[in-house]
Formats: sequence, structure tokens, C-alpha cells
Amino acid sequence: MKTRLALLASLAFLSLRAAADTGAAAGPIIYPGTPAAAASSHTEGAGYSVTAAIFIIGCASAGVWLWLRSRRAGPGASARGERKLAIAETRPLGNRQYLVVAAYEGRKYLLGVCPGRIDLLSSLDTEGPPRA
Repeated sequence: MKTRLALLASLAFLSLRAAADTGAAAGPIIYPGTPAAAASSHTEGAGYSVTAAIFIIGCASAGVWLWLRSRRAGPGASARGERKLAIAETRPLGNRQYLVVAAYEGRKYLLGVCPGRIDLLSSLDTEGPPRA
């Protein structure tokens, strides 16, 4: 979510920058009494302003598309549909160590989690005593 907001902010900044550059790149100052120069300056800057307008509209469309896509998916939703991995239960053991029951495609696993590693302790789907 934060990366999408950063992307939208950078696209907005670039589009505003392009709009500001459009006015600065219009050409030299034209004084009254030089009609030939005035006619040529309007045709030179017209292509650049059209390009800048298309760029701004494209950036705005991309931003709206990203925003709608993120709202439709919902928090934590996968792009391909149903999520396969889930944390079924967690128990703290102290000193940043945990026991975690993780479920993946209907099977459950007991994991030991500490700051430097994650260990598979046993599979919880088997009948009988757990493996050592």
C-alpha cells in the first residue's frame, strides 16, 4: 500500500513538473511589431503543450486505475484469488520466541520462530505421536 501511494505521489509530482515546464518552454519573449515571430512561436509550443497534456492525462488515468484496483482487491487479498497460506494459531514463549501453527492447502505444520531462524518442528496432520 505504501509503495502504491509513493508511486501515485511521484506520478503527480512529474505531471505537475511537466505542466510547469510547458509554460517555461514557450519560447522567447515577443514584442509588438514583429508579427512573423509571433506566428511562429505559437506553432512551436503547441506540439509540446499537447504532449504535456497527454502525459498529464495518462498519469492521472494510471493513478485512478491503481487506486481502484487496490480498493477492489481489499486488504491482504491475493491477485489470483483465494490465499493458500494462513497462520492458524500463535503462542509466545518469551524473549521473541514463538510457536506457530501454519496451515497450507489444508495441511497444518508446527513451526518454531525466533529472531534468527524458523524451524519446522512437526507436521500436525499425521495420526499418532508427533515426530521428533
